[in-house]
Amino acid sequence: MTSIFIPRRRLLQGVAAAVALPSFGALAQTPARQLRIGKQKGLLSILKGRGTLEKRLAPLGVSLKWTEFTAGPVQLEALNVGSIDFGDVGEAPPIFAQAAGAPLAYVAATLQRPQSEAVLVPKGSAVKSVADLKGKKIALNKGSNVHYFIVKLAEKHGLAYSDLNLVYLPPADARAAFEKGSVDAWVIWDPFLAAAEKSLEARVLADATGVVGNRSYYFSSLDYAAKNADVLAIVTEEIGKIDAWGTANKSDLAAELATLWGLPKPVADLTVARAVYGTGPITKAILAEQQKIADTFFDLKLIPKRINVLEAAPAGIA
Repeated sequence: MTSIFIPRRRLLQGVAAAVALPSFGALAQTPARQLRIGKQKGLLSILKGRGTLEKRLAPLGVSLKWTEFTAGPVQLEALNVGSIDFGDVGEAPPIFAQAAGAPLAYVAATLQRPQSEAVLVPKGSAVKSVADLKGKKIALNKGSNVHYFIVKLAEKHGLAYSDLNLVYLPPADARAAFEKGSVDAWVIWDPFLAAAEKSLEARVLADATGVVGNRSYYFSSLDYAAKNADVLAIVTEEIGKIDAWGTANKSDLAAELATLWGLPKPVADLTVARAVYGTGPITKAILAEQQKIADTFFDLKLIPKRINVLEAAPAGIA
């Protein structure tokens, strides 16, 4: 047998290189951080359109991916399966998501804006009061903010939940049914609400004023929030800047949103005119509001178990 002699020094150098190379390769392949944002037709559209968030997060090595959703429940389904890390949503979807076991973490909350959701009826409808809705077909997106609104609106006007003939449809399908006359009323939020008022001459039977607060929430997953507090702090700071600018420049905000949404300027004007802008931290008082919603949905057997919303609270909540 022929033997091959390798000098000891060369052998040790080769071993050292073999040990060092995987370490260097692993370092080179360390993935940069990413923030996957799910958005609806709201102020996150402005952030995406302006590209300001990408600029703020670039020094941290964070890349962004944006996905648009038509409603909150599907956004939170995406969170549950690990497809997004952050998004904006109404009051009710987080309740359904938490009850379904989603790893939800509340990040921030908007001010209340009850005029931004309402019950619509066709302009010639014989329905003149909320009490007239008894037994009528009412379209809404199941598990969305308007679901809780219709529950509390019925209660305020002496109707039981069982008196409501709810037809669960996402916004686009609900509008089509409303136009055809397949449903008698539609419970919806802006800008879909404003679009129906302007283009269909739909009549507002009642909005949420004096019924529910209608906050929106920014959310993440518990794992992402724990590991990326710096990223989420920058996102909420940038949202706050848009809030402040939009409050002082409503016409300009409407013009920008109209372009981004692909909707007529009058629709955006109406949406912006009745909205209240402002984003703040999650507090125990705010989550107490969410707990009432959760308890209501459990009592109505709309969620399978009683939940404690504080389990989705951010660290250091006041």
